[in-house]
Amino acid sequence: MQMRLFLLGCRTGFSLLSRSSSTTGLTPLRRPLATMKLQSPEFQSLFTTGLKSVAELFDKANYELRIAGGAVRDLLKGMTPQDVDFATTATPTQMKEMFQSAGVRLINNRGEKHGTITARLHEQNFEITTLRIDLTTDGRHAEVEFTTDWEKDAERRDLTINSMFLGLDGTLYDYFNGYEDLKNNKVRFVGHADQRIKEDYLRILRYFRFHGRIAEKPDDHDSKTLDAIRENAKGLAGISGERIWVELKKILTGNHVNHLVRLMYELEVAGYLGLPVNGSLKEFDTVCKNVQNLFPKPMTVLTSLFKVPDDVLKLDLRLKISKDEKNLGLFLLKHRKDLVKASDATEPLKPYQDYIIDSREPDATAKICELLKYQGEAHLLKEMQGWSIPTFPVSGHDLRKMGISSGKEIGTLLQQLRDHWKKSGYQMEKEELLSYVNKA
Repeated sequence: MQMRLFLLGCRTGFSLLSRSSSTTGLTPLRRPLATMKLQSPEFQSLFTTGLKSVAELFDKANYELRIAGGAVRDLLKGMTPQDVDFATTATPTQMKEMFQSAGVRLINNRGEKHGTITARLHEQNFEITTLRIDLTTDGRHAEVEFTTDWEKDAERRDLTINSMFLGLDGTLYDYFNGYEDLKNNKVRFVGHADQRIKEDYLRILRYFRFHGRIAEKPDDHDSKTLDAIRENAKGLAGISGERIWVELKKILTGNHVNHLVRLMYELEVAGYLGLPVNGSLKEFDTVCKNVQNLFPKPMTVLTSLFKVPDDVLKLDLRLKISKDEKNLGLFLLKHRKDLVKASDATEPLKPYQDYIIDSREPDATAKICELLKYQGEAHLLKEMQGWSIPTFPVSGHDLRKMGISSGKEIGTLLQQLRDHWKKSGYQMEKEELLSYVNKA
């Protein structure tokens, strides 16, 4: 993907301090602002009628508006972002007045106290947040103060690759060498890792997640970052299970998952996530290899760490996983070793198909597909995905028409006929099956 990048150099009006100029013992974060201009097809595709209208309103009111965070990162990598967040110098009150004067509908006011206003124009939602500074934090929440200083807002963000802004003219504003880190596939915290983590302990998992997305080499970590993670791991105990599960699922479906989960154990993070203290890392290694390129569900990968059903229940207690995720974990744990392909090479899928037919559960096929991924049976998975569940051709009504009225007898006969049907490879038709009843 081609991008046209124009180097603009440093802007004036910013205070520039070298890293060694502090007398406080802390590294000052202000530094020369690296900028350039981006005019890629992905960037241009963002300019819908809605965004053009929003930009016109902000320009008319003389408020600055820039694309922020992950969308900037994705655009620099030549990707079209799924979600685009915006940052502005306007306060929430100023934005509300501006939008209401223009007759723009505002929705979802829950983020207003943190500076976020959501406007809806031309069938599009635009989430716009006022620049802010974190005054106090408790590792989960922050008390914020609004600002017009773009660098101070960038300074409070977690990782350098997430701290960049992009003007609507394509100008990149990079205060902490995020673009350089992105080009070098490097994941670094803004400033001091220990300080950033203490502001929100979930950043430990965000570090792992982005390492799995950005880093080329699994073990490309800064030792000070790993030390900070180890020292602050216990802070995850105060983070809600739902927030942890959102991040953990993304880690489990990213790159380097084997390395990252082992690292969680080495840095004593795993225990705060609801993972078993003595997880089956050998089984985890095997399954990570088995599921490559098969797009497993996060729970499929995670279950390989578990030894007993209680491990799934403890995970659920900590992370509040969904009922389907819990049932999938229990299913895989129960059947991963005993429900395997048939020894008969002509019908390798038969045991899996029999399970689906017998269970009569609506999600049985989906569970079997995850089991095949777990076992690394890529060829059988493809066959299973193309298999349609056959319909058992005999019903209780057919048996009643033959003069059988006892409900118990009908139930027994139906099961016997179902067994014959299974043995035939689901090929026997109604007449042939009912002939067994006549013989009986």
